[in-house]
Amino acid sequence: LGAPENILAMSVGYARIVLIGMPGFFMFLVVTSVLRGVGDTVTPLISLILSMVVSLLVTPALIQGWFGLPQLGVNAAAVGMISGFITVLIFLFTYMKVRNMPLAPDRVLLGAMIKPDFKLLGLILKLGIPAGLQMVISSIAGIVVVGLVNRFGSDATAAYGALGQVMSYVQFPAMSIGIAASIFGAQAIGANQVGQLGAITRTALVMNGIITGALVLLAYLFSEHLVALFITDPEVIELTETLLHVVLWSLICFGWSVIFSGMMRASGTVLAPMLISLACILCIELPGAILLSRTSLGLTGIWMAYAASFTMMLILQASYYQFVWRKKTIVALV
Repeated sequence: LGAPENILAMSVGYARIVLIGMPGFFMFLVVTSVLRGVGDTVTPLISLILSMVVSLLVTPALIQGWFGLPQLGVNAAAVGMISGFITVLIFLFTYMKVRNMPLAPDRVLLGAMIKPDFKLLGLILKLGIPAGLQMVISSIAGIVVVGLVNRFGSDATAAYGALGQVMSYVQFPAMSIGIAASIFGAQAIGANQVGQLGAITRTALVMNGIITGALVLLAYLFSEHLVALFITDPEVIELTETLLHVVLWSLICFGWSVIFSGMMRASGTVLAPMLISLACILCIELPGAILLSRTSLGLTGIWMAYAASFTMMLILQASYYQFVWRKKTIVALV
C-alpha cells in the first residue's frame, strides 16, 4: 500500500488485532440484521451505543495504562472495538434468552447450526454472495485508493483518515434510511402489499434529501471545526477541508442510490444492483482516481473520482429501478 515507514508497524499491529475480532463482528451483524428485519430497530441501536461506550472506556484505559493495564498505544483502539462487540453479543444473547426469541442460544439453535435447512441456506447464499462480492471488491478498491493517497505522504494519509471519519458520520443517516426502506419493502412484499413499494421509496428519497442534505450543508458550513476534532496540524486541517468540499455534496447521491438498490434487494433482485455498483467502482472510481491523481489535480483528483462514481451510481440504480425492476412481477421469497 505504500504506507509511510513511520506508521507501518503501528498499522500492521492494529490490522492483526482487528482481523482476530472479525468473527465476533460478523455475529453482531447477523443478529442485529435479523432484529431489524423483524421490525426491532431499537435493540440494534442500543447495542451499537453499548458497543461504542465500552470501546470509548477501554481504548483510553489501554492507551494510558489506567488501573495497571498495559499501554497498547494505537492497538488500544482495536482491542477496545473487540471488547465492545464481545460485550454487545453477551447483551444480545441474554436479551433474546429473556425474551424467548427464536435466535436465543439454545439446543434448537445449536441443532439448526449443526444441521441447517439447505434450501433456505441456498437462498441466503444466492442473495448474500453478490452483496459479499461487492463488499470484497469495494474493500480492494479502498486499499488501492489508500495506496494512491499514501504516495502523497503522511499528511495526506492523516487527511484521508479524518475525511473518512467526517464522511462516515454524514453517510450514516443515508445508510440507515436505505436499510429502513429495504426492511419496509421486504415486509410489504411478504404481506402481499406490493402497491406500497412506491410510497416507501418516495418517502425514503425525500427523507434522505432532507436529512442528508441538511448534514451536508452543516458539514460545509462547519468543515474546519469538524476536521479539527480529528486533526490538530493546521496544514492537514486545511488539506482535509479542501478535499471534503470536493466530495461532500455527492453523499446525497450516494444515499439515494442506496435507497434504490435496497428496495430492489428487498425483492430478491441482487445481481443488477451489485453489477451497477461494481461497474461504477471499477470503471469510474478506480480509473478516475488513478488518472486524476497523476495530473495537476493530485490528491483532489481522487475525491473527484469518488464524487463522479456516486453520481453515476445514482443515475444507473434509479434507471434500472424505474425502467426494469418496476415492470417485474414481485413476489415473496419465502
